[in-house]
Amino acid sequence: MHLFLYGPPGSGKSTIGHILASRLGLPFVDLDAVIVASAKQTIRGIFACEGETGFRARESAALASAIADPPSVIGLGGGALLKPENRAQAESAGEILCFDADAATLEGRVARAPGVRPLLSTPVSDCVQPPQAGQGKPISQLLAERAAHYASFPRRVKVSDRPPEETADDTQAALGLYRVSGMGSAYTVCVGDGLLDTLGARFRELGCGDRTVIVGDSHTLPLYGERAAASLRALGVTVSLAEIPAGEATKTIATVASLWPAFLKAGIERGHAVIALGGGVVGDLTGFAAATWLRGVRWVGLPTTLLAMVDSGLGGKTGADLPEGKNLVGAFHPPSLVLADTATLATLPVRELRCGLAEAVKHAVIGDPGLLDTLPRFAFCKNSDAAAPCASLSGAAWLAPFVARAMAVKVRVIQQDPFEKGLRAALNLGHTIGHGIEKATRFSVRHGEAVAIGTVLEARLAEELGLAQPGLAAQLAGLFSGLGLPVAPPPGIDLAEVLAAMTLDKKKADGKVRFALPVRLGEVRTG
Repeated sequence: MHLFLYGPPGSGKSTIGHILASRLGLPFVDLDAVIVASAKQTIRGIFACEGETGFRARESAALASAIADPPSVIGLGGGALLKPENRAQAESAGEILCFDADAATLEGRVARAPGVRPLLSTPVSDCVQPPQAGQGKPISQLLAERAAHYASFPRRVKVSDRPPEETADDTQAALGLYRVSGMGSAYTVCVGDGLLDTLGARFRELGCGDRTVIVGDSHTLPLYGERAAASLRALGVTVSLAEIPAGEATKTIATVASLWPAFLKAGIERGHAVIALGGGVVGDLTGFAAATWLRGVRWVGLPTTLLAMVDSGLGGKTGADLPEGKNLVGAFHPPSLVLADTATLATLPVRELRCGLAEAVKHAVIGDPGLLDTLPRFAFCKNSDAAAPCASLSGAAWLAPFVARAMAVKVRVIQQDPFEKGLRAALNLGHTIGHGIEKATRFSVRHGEAVAIGTVLEARLAEELGLAQPGLAAQLAGLFSGLGLPVAPPPGIDLAEVLAAMTLDKKKADGKVRFALPVRLGEVRTG
């Protein structure tokens, strides 16, 4: 599907469009440039010769032609969707994102490129020339006239004079769309409400063959297995279901071995792909089973927990635990597609939601402190029944953009360091101690809870070493506890066992345990 960037003149559709297209591996189409090339004259010349009516007719034809081409990022003129038929075509062909900007910002931008927008008068200094015959109108007047029109688009991003890369970040979070490369073939990550129902079409687009196995656990398969299967079967894909027990204790080589016969029975060959439907354990095990079946088949991730959506479902690290420690056996084997359907979070127990929020806070500390501004929406977590489902998240319009922004930090890091040679180690914040706590408590402390505890303890260590901003550990403890997460190891924990597990951590180098230590919000030091 196409991505349409829309908004008033000067809002940056072309600039952001080029950045977004590059990140997503798509072509960029500037509709005004297409019109100019076709007419062999400038837009101002078209207006002079044919009037606005003639220009709009050319615009409609150019839009129809662009829609008929393969998927792309399309930058639209500021009035391209005023015609209902144009808007209907665009809405049926892809996603529309509208940029919002105030008149002062737009006036400054228009002043830097005078003479290219026939409907606007040219700003002079801090003023705007009063419109004269044939000279257009002030941008403030144009904005007022189109305010209701622009506001009618549900996906919108506020633009200002920030660096365009930051606006592009916001655009991707609003669209819930990323392209991850650097580890074999690039793959797409989509975030949104109801994406499970698109699985069949996307599976076919990937060319994954006529059969698959959906692997889920005893929680996720009963909830969503048949829904995912129905989407595939509707397009002629033969689907088998394979259920594994839920829980970290299941993350073993024995469970991986139990999936191979399921693949064999289903007739999975190298041209096929298998599907992981569940949280981090299901994703890690299914991905590892895919990596080892016939020396590697493709797999698709359908994360159903917040933790898997923002962290473990991304990056291509697959594997299993050994009795001696977590994730000691595995492979780098990235998925071919990740669909994060945020509607599944409404059935997630509150305790599991908290675990995902721990990873979101970790990402905020690593590279996006502004993500913390959204956390008050989750204040209900602190006093809710830990076993109760998160029904209040059903249909929440802000949820998908939050998830997309939280995962963006990991996407940026793994793009730069896909095989964890350096920078990617920052994502292990809280995990060195956290994995030890999980092991020492026989996983009664869950992964996200252990990450919260580990992050606070590692912040204290950083403060004692003089690396961290004073008070950082207390600040982080307040954030985690405000979400109902623990910030200290449970009473009676065997610290010797925690230390023993840490010495077996897979992130060791030269026999030494490596830490990712927080310095301040937005900065982590590894070593």
